[in-house]
Amino acid sequence: MSEENNVPPSEDQEVAPGIAAAWKQEEESSDAPRRRGRGVGPDPQEMLRKWNPKTRLGRMIQSGQIISYEAAMATGYPIREVEIIDALIPGLEDDIINVNMIQRMTDSGRRVRFNVMACVGNGDGYVGLAICKGKEVAATIRKAIHMAKLNVIQVQRGNGSWESGQGPGTSVPFKVTGRAGSTRITLLPAPTGKGLVIGDTGRQVLKLAGVTDVWSSSKGQTRTTINFAQATFNALKQLNAHRVSNDQASRLNIVKGRVTE
Repeated sequence: MSEENNVPPSEDQEVAPGIAAAWKQEEESSDAPRRRGRGVGPDPQEMLRKWNPKTRLGRMIQSGQIISYEAAMATGYPIREVEIIDALIPGLEDDIINVNMIQRMTDSGRRVRFNVMACVGNGDGYVGLAICKGKEVAATIRKAIHMAKLNVIQVQRGNGSWESGQGPGTSVPFKVTGRAGSTRITLLPAPTGKGLVIGDTGRQVLKLAGVTDVWSSSKGQTRTTINFAQATFNALKQLNAHRVSNDQASRLNIVKGRVTE
């Protein structure tokens, strides 16, 4: 079974973009010396070439039955393999938002653990956020990045400001609020070219999500980095919870997910 799964797709076979890119890279670099991978953990494209799916959704993606994130979500199957996200949304960038060292005294001595928050996104309508704990920094960072990929959501963008013109949405379509702990972040539509008027932590999340213009207001303990990032992410999730008519979507230039090619 494993040998059959690790065979390159034929030229006329339609597969997920990440799988196609992984095998294309293998063909281009077969004669060239291999370079050391950048970042933490194994190369996602190498993992895709060696991928043996363990879930039904994974097998459907590897066989070419599903080639987009939207189609995968439409099946109703949960995403439990990180290779599914790498196959459907290639080129995800990751950003480590916060690393905390937690010390605790026990009977056997001082116990040290690490708390890592990671954010991933393609800068074009997809973003994920997760926080993990572990004993080693490198292993915890890898775990946080994998969990963030499994938590990827589509981001609904639009031109909700009366000063915005026509074209793809670069801001949020309407006012929305996210909450984490005592921190509340409210995102407001801003005209094109305004930029991200928000704290550095929220700016990291919004950049990976593909939102380039936004006003914001905050309440509570905004100095808490983890809560600030989580509240910003929850605000983006709330955008998908609102029902929008076709007329409103057309008037506000609302787009969901990937826009640019």
